[in-house]
Amino acid sequence: MIDAHAHIEMFKKDAPKIAEESRKRLRAVVDSITEYRKFHVWKSWELLKPHFGFIFPTLGYAPNEARRGNWEKVGKVEAFIHKHADEIVALGEIGLDFHYAKTDAERKNQREIFLHFLDMAVDLGLPVVLHARDAEREVFEAVQKAGVRAYFHSYSGPRDLALEIAESGHIIGINTGIDFIPAVREIAEVLPLESIVVETDTPYMSPYKGEKNYPWNVEYAVKRVAELKGADFEEVEKVTERNVIDFFGLKL
Repeated sequence: MIDAHAHIEMFKKDAPKIAEESRKRLRAVVDSITEYRKFHVWKSWELLKPHFGFIFPTLGYAPNEARRGNWEKVGKVEAFIHKHADEIVALGEIGLDFHYAKTDAERKNQREIFLHFLDMAVDLGLPVVLHARDAEREVFEAVQKAGVRAYFHSYSGPRDLALEIAESGHIIGINTGIDFIPAVREIAEVLPLESIVVETDTPYMSPYKGEKNYPWNVEYAVKRVAELKGADFEEVEKVTERNVIDFFGLKL
């Protein structure tokens, strides 16, 4: 199994232990190293670097950080991405989150920074990992205009748009919150397996109430997708693994 989206660095001092335990249970983890609050990409990078080869890194700028409009920080992250462009498998996560960005000013900041990094992905020839909440259509249209291949992580938007996203050649992440987020469950039911990857969004979205999430809990999402589709666990595991490998170009 492969966890297509995690944030192991958010375990801080326990991150190495979580990475090694994950290595025992999974083929790989794609970790979206993202600038957010106290989690600076350069610190997260150094923390996870000893585990690269099992952990495959992306680099991005979270929309909830982008709403602050700190262009000095944007410049630092941009420079760091350029420095490590040959070592990452995608740019992200980036996107829009209008659930938390309430004011026009915050949304303007998010849009400008999202488009800035989207242009950067085009220039670098990288796919993107997207965070889209209450702004799924706008994010999709921006990606289509840019002409980049995208991974809509932890998607919980409209069903019809999910099908349109899949038909346009992008992939969608079904996370371990599948049992308590009705939209995730509905999307897992209607999407073809060829458009699905499974993810934990570790340490968030735990399927077990009151607990942190861990990359190996991705097994829970595989199991639930298989049950919803009336498919074998092994088939869902195989297809979703292949989707991750193909999208990111993972060299396992």
